[in-house]
Amino acid sequence: MRKLLGLTALGLLVSAGVANAADKVVVVTSFPKELTDAFEAAFAASNLDYELEILSKGTSAAVKYIQETAGNNTSDLMWASAPDAFEVLKGNDLLAKVEINAEGIPEKIGTYPINDPDGFYYGFAASGYGIMWNTRYLQANELAPAKEWEDLAKPEYFGHVGMSAPSRSGTTHLTVETLLQGAGWEKGWADWKWISGNMNTVTERSFGVPDGVNSGNFGLGVVIDFFGFSSRASGFPVDFAYPSVTAVVPANIGVVKNAPNPEGAKAFIEFVLSPEGQQVLFDPAIMRLPVNPAAYATAPDGIPNPFEGDDVKASVNFDADRSEKRYNVVNSLFDVMVTYRLSELREAVRAVQLAEIALADKDNAEAKALIAEARALIDATPITEEESLDPSFAAVFQQKRKKESDVIEGRQAEVEQQWDAFVVENYAKAKALAEKAASL
Repeated sequence: MRKLLGLTALGLLVSAGVANAADKVVVVTSFPKELTDAFEAAFAASNLDYELEILSKGTSAAVKYIQETAGNNTSDLMWASAPDAFEVLKGNDLLAKVEINAEGIPEKIGTYPINDPDGFYYGFAASGYGIMWNTRYLQANELAPAKEWEDLAKPEYFGHVGMSAPSRSGTTHLTVETLLQGAGWEKGWADWKWISGNMNTVTERSFGVPDGVNSGNFGLGVVIDFFGFSSRASGFPVDFAYPSVTAVVPANIGVVKNAPNPEGAKAFIEFVLSPEGQQVLFDPAIMRLPVNPAAYATAPDGIPNPFEGDDVKASVNFDADRSEKRYNVVNSLFDVMVTYRLSELREAVRAVQLAEIALADKDNAEAKALIAEARALIDATPITEEESLDPSFAAVFQQKRKKESDVIEGRQAEVEQQWDAFVVENYAKAKALAEKAASL
């Protein structure tokens, strides 16, 4: 808060019932406490005019909160990793167009714009998506690191993988969408189902994945890069790799439309983009990639530079507009096919794996045909990519579950029930076919 000289002035404000709200900057964010605490402390040390108030919410919940409070807005900033979430808010006319003073930040990282070209949100850190693993866990289980997405689908990793659901984590949503764009809709979903069939768990929040790998509850996790870097910097026996099918996109910050404190919001954005603010990203508990190339001159060991060389081979030109159009569709589809049917999916995947292992040295055409049919059933997705991008179809998916038992109504419920029947039947048939093949 702005420092008041003397208790008399403070007493006058309190007695008048006037809070010093003009000095408070309310930030809605999905970032972990380690990141927000570090920036809050650094901002307070450099700027005595404003105090941050942090509202911690998952990305989807943060978007929903800003949508629901638009008529009586108390938030100043949205701060999160997912550019498609900002596109949703921008499309809803819930972000303010502001001009920010920042130097040394290029227009693009690779082929992706760092800032919204229309000025509604700004990139402050870069993010890539990949796989982290616990080196001791892998050694104890005689496993090699998985460095490509398809590696995670191999039978030796059954029960050793952790991941969050995209409906619970904006960063996981970006990871899922990146593979859908990089591998294609049908193959991307097939890959996610075979990876998910090896899962130990679907965590409640994205933070649960690095926590599980760090503690050795499972050996490998699907994460945003900074989870791997910060865990390693904190002394955990972990490592991280970017698969070849990945993207590097900016994590973003934007001013909410009709913010109570737009000047304070702008001041904080300018701080995080300043040389001082960019250095905060190298805090061992954060370890994110700055968007100012000059910051890498003081980067700690193990931090790749996405602006130089081939430290990060991002082969996917991420399309935020495509992702935004089907944001809720992808979340619902993953939950129906994976999150809420994980047991059935695991059983089907394991049956195929065991059948292929049993028949590896046999030339049995009938068994191979049964396994191919089982694989096709697991691969199948109930809708096409064209349907996922149809605005009228995407508009059906507006209701969000916090847990599986939450009631979904109307057309969304009908569609999800159809999907559920589709995958339940396919997984059961695939398991039966694979078990039959293994018996031949």
